[in-house]
Amino acid sequence: MNKKALVAYFSCSGVTKGVAETLAGAAGADLYEIKPEVPYTAADLNWMDKKSRSSVEMKDPFSRPAILGKVSNMSDYDVVFVGFPIWWYVAPTIINTFLESYDFSGKKVILFATSGGSGFGKTVEKLKDSVAATAEIKEGRILNGRVSKTEIAEWLKSIGLQ
Repeated sequence: MNKKALVAYFSCSGVTKGVAETLAGAAGADLYEIKPEVPYTAADLNWMDKKSRSSVEMKDPFSRPAILGKVSNMSDYDVVFVGFPIWWYVAPTIINTFLESYDFSGKKVILFATSGGSGFGKTVEKLKDSVAATAEIKEGRILNGRVSKTEIAEWLKSIGLQ
């Protein structure tokens, strides 16, 4: 990859983390974990409970869970892959927090996600306002399970990044 890339990801169960690590390896990209200031517990992630933390956050379009740490050199990157599990057919609101924490002007932001069964839904539409108007935000791919470096390399090639 000619451009300097970062793979930033949010993962609660480890599935998205594994995919992010494989993507970073295939793309020759740096890796950054988006960590919530208050970690999610199993009870927080119980989508069957309308009062669970994740359910409450996802119902509130203005929810912005706090994040621990920051990418100190975001200006160095041309391409930023942002990965997350799909929650309620969109990205978790912590992804809005992450995107609103940096200036992505002139950068290409490519989304990737893991999902138990749904696609991206309205994810790009819901995240578009969280990045600079001059940033390019693109729906990438749902990358579930044990995705191979070869599969990711083919995807990167298909989008002109390898």
